[in-house]
Amino acid sequence: VQLQASGGGSVQAGGSLRLSCAASGRTLSRGTTGWFRQAPGKEREHVATIRRAGSGSGTYYGDSVKGRFTISRDNAKNTVYLQMNSLKFEDTAVYYCSTTERHLAGLMTRPDDYTYWGQGTLVTVSS
Repeated sequence: VQLQASGGGSVQAGGSLRLSCAASGRTLSRGTTGWFRQAPGKEREHVATIRRAGSGSGTYYGDSVKGRFTISRDNAKNTVYLQMNSLKFEDTAVYYCSTTERHLAGLMTRPDDYTYWGQGTLVTVSS
């Protein structure tokens, strides 16, 4: 399984970026996919989750991004997106996508809930 995260870059505060997580060797709609981020010196933080299609593709967001970020999935392209609007300086981090076909209770906000990880893409927001 390979996850390819892309779309990171540098943007001014208030701007937008869209991250993509393309998968090969695994059908993302059969599992739950999450976005996490990690800033220098900090722990990996949950950003957003989209559940498998069989569970209604429910979404969940971390408190710090709720209302600004949107996670979605294009089943035809086997890709999960993270649309990030109204970016803030504190959104600066390396963003990772992850996926699993494990069926776990709860919101799946822990890194240990996921099986496969992409390589990360850097988002830098200047104030």
